[in-house]
Amino acid sequence: MTASLSELFKRITLGIYVVGVTDGTRQSAFTAAWVTQVSFDPLMLAVSINTHGSSFPLVERGKVFSVNVLATGQTELARHFGTSGLSDKLAGHAWRAGKTGSPLLEEAMAWFDCEWVASYPAGDHALVLGRVVDGRLLAPEQEPLTYRGTGNLDGADSLYPSAFPE
Repeated sequence: MTASLSELFKRITLGIYVVGVTDGTRQSAFTAAWVTQVSFDPLMLAVSINTHGSSFPLVERGKVFSVNVLATGQTELARHFGTSGLSDKLAGHAWRAGKTGSPLLEEAMAWFDCEWVASYPAGDHALVLGRVVDGRLLAPEQEPLTYRGTGNLDGADSLYPSAFPE
């Protein structure tokens, strides 16, 4: 193999998103790349969420989430929401509660507001399905930020094994 597994997996086209969560009393958000549409009828998205992170209990209790689409040039915003240990990640960022109560970032290029449908174990993450109940394209002239375009922003290069199992 000529490329690392990290480089191989970066060829899967992924965007960069800030997923907003709430349990009805607390709000937070985190950076995610594993988001995809999974249905037309009803409109549904799937988000892969680290079950050991501080946001998973909020989405599990609140049964709602938002997907805020980041634009090219918003790498620092992705870095901010990807930083663990911050007590209030939304502080200093303009946002409003969506129909579900989930945080919608005003600086996002687009957003989707979702109600939890189901959750499935997925290794060290959970795959959470959500029905889209609202959405808006805020900056149609912008291009989405891609995962590959962030380099090793999240440190994931070190999480891939060096080779496929024998």
